[in-house]
Amino acid sequence: MSTVIAFIVIFGALVFFHELGHLIFAKRAGILCREFAIGFGPKIFSHKKNETVYTIRLLPIGGFVRMAGEDPEMIEIKPGHRIGLMLDDQSGQVTKIILNNKDKYPNARVMEVESADIEYALVLKGYVDGEDEQLQSFSIARDAVMVEDGIETQIAPYDRQFASKKLGQRTMAIFAGPMMNFVLAFFIFLVIAFLQGVPSSEPILGKVTPDGTAVKAGLKEGDIVHTIDGDEITSWNDVVETIRKNPNKELEFTIERDGKTQDVSVVPEEKEIEGETIGLIGVYSPVEKSPLKAVAYGFEETYFWTKEIFFMLGKLVSGDFTIDALSGPVGIYKSTDTVAKSGIYYLMKWAGILSINLGIMNLLPIPALDGGRLMFFAVEFLRGKPVDRQKEGMVHFIGFALLMLLMLVVTWNDIQRFFL
Repeated sequence: MSTVIAFIVIFGALVFFHELGHLIFAKRAGILCREFAIGFGPKIFSHKKNETVYTIRLLPIGGFVRMAGEDPEMIEIKPGHRIGLMLDDQSGQVTKIILNNKDKYPNARVMEVESADIEYALVLKGYVDGEDEQLQSFSIARDAVMVEDGIETQIAPYDRQFASKKLGQRTMAIFAGPMMNFVLAFFIFLVIAFLQGVPSSEPILGKVTPDGTAVKAGLKEGDIVHTIDGDEITSWNDVVETIRKNPNKELEFTIERDGKTQDVSVVPEEKEIEGETIGLIGVYSPVEKSPLKAVAYGFEETYFWTKEIFFMLGKLVSGDFTIDALSGPVGIYKSTDTVAKSGIYYLMKWAGILSINLGIMNLLPIPALDGGRLMFFAVEFLRGKPVDRQKEGMVHFIGFALLMLLMLVVTWNDIQRFFL
């Protein structure tokens, strides 16, 4: 059960901050954001605040921010339609446009539409039942809602729609999602550094495990290593490299403890990790707590794992890394289970790595992903005009279908690897 909770918290946090980036910059650009969703499928939680509905959906495989104008979402009001109008007592503007079930709104003025513009001029013209047969014109409030089957949907004047914004604003609204994943990773590593300390480069022993060969030989936390087998040691990396290269070989440590120098013999235990045989003695690296070094550690770890993930992507492109090695939600769950058993700090670091991975994956120029949309923005910048929306939509649709197919293949591989 703890693994399930850890997986939900980590994956939910990654998706939440990713979508939060989209939401913040879309709202800053003045785009009407209709929904902020974590997950897909049926709603299991819903809360509306101001213009946006915040939802949690059944399938925890992602999330989205539904921005006005991105998809056909409003019913077109055509001449001849009969609609109900609710007006504001003060301004006289239309606040509700009732499309059906008008009998449930006895105070509504029923009108036969002659013309309607709910994007630009915000004007409705038509003939109102029971009044003179002259053509009447009504101004629509910018935050008016359309009501169908009792469900209210706020209208989106063109200047509140995604497509109306400058290229830079649209680019930031999309780029902000992956960007927030890198920001989240940085803060996770920063918190780890504040709580646990930053690894030091000094050749000083950190915590000693109770079952390692170091404690059996008499080594203690805080011992300063001067030489190993007569070779001068100047950094913690020197200590690690020497131990790793000498499994099952007796090493003579010259250490300083409480101002006194002494020799200690240690035999590194042989371990096989990722196909490589190395020596371990059961000693952690020394750590030091410093706000400045914690900030530097956050940047260094974010950069290091970004570089590592790009390196793995390069291997995938070159064929050195096959699709069978990819992991989907099932594989991530199993890895989370393994990491969770190692402690909270390892779990936090795993979350940071996953956040960077999500950010990078979304920046790839693949249709239906953020990177695919940014690619179309780049084409728009070069052409001086946007790509036809229907053509772009078709590309994204095909890309989404292929991504779902890849997800099924990867998930099936995970199931075979871990359960069959």
